Amino acid sequence: MTSTQSRVISRHGAPSPRAATPLPRPPAPSPLSNRRTRLAGRWRYERASGEWEWSEEMATLHGLGADGPGPCTESLVAAQHPDDRPRTIDALSAALTGAEAFCLEVRLQREHGPDRPVLFLGEPQLDGDGTVTAVEGMVVEVPRPAAPVDDRVRALETEVAQLRTAMASRAPIEQAKGVLMLLTGCGDQVAFDLLAHISSHTHRKVREVAVDLVASASGHGTLPPDIRAILRDACPPDRRAP
Repeated sequence: MTSTQSRVISRHGAPSPRAATPLPRPPAPSPLSNRRTRLAGRWRYERASGEWEWSEEMATLHGLGADGPGPCTESLVAAQHPDDRPRTIDALSAALTGAEAFCLEVRLQREHGPDRPVLFLGEPQLDGDGTVTAVEGMVVEVPRPAAPVDDRVRALETEVAQLRTAMASRAPIEQAKGVLMLLTGCGDQVAFDLLAHISSHTHRKVREVAVDLVASASGHGTLPPDIRAILRDACPPDRRAP
């Protein structure tokens, strides 16, 4: 896994400077980190380019500012407690090489105050051949409740199940959008609009339509007649689905 620099998605959309070497020190607290609301950040790692993409909340959790290093593997690992770093590296490697999803509870170091516990989730993204092309996920701040440990564990288990369900649903939708973009020559948003159109007119959930499209494109299934009929109207003659 490389540490190629990427951009932080922020309100201003400005690219962050290249990460410095050696590994950055544990980050100083950001002004946003003092908020009472719980932070949740999104991230994505592109396997081919080695680039990371972090949301503004992800950068805040890891102490990245406009004048500091940008998102990279070193910034991710250096922000964590030393005992948690090997598990993070192992989980990312397994996701890239074995398409294994993961959910870890790790601790983010803070220069002042106790470590911040977070859930670090990742879900491999596959192409039509089943090859991992990227890993994306979330980092969610874990509250420090006064409730008994058993209650906290149950609450975390429920939240993890909900997050993984949402991420699992997103994967086939993203793949189906790619199929539609290839068939119709449209862009990302138009592909999603077409998925929603098919869902509405066939009385199926968007995810169910996406699963049928991906199965058909990969040769593991056939399209239902009503979905095929809509695609024939939407696709150019030389690109129509069989």
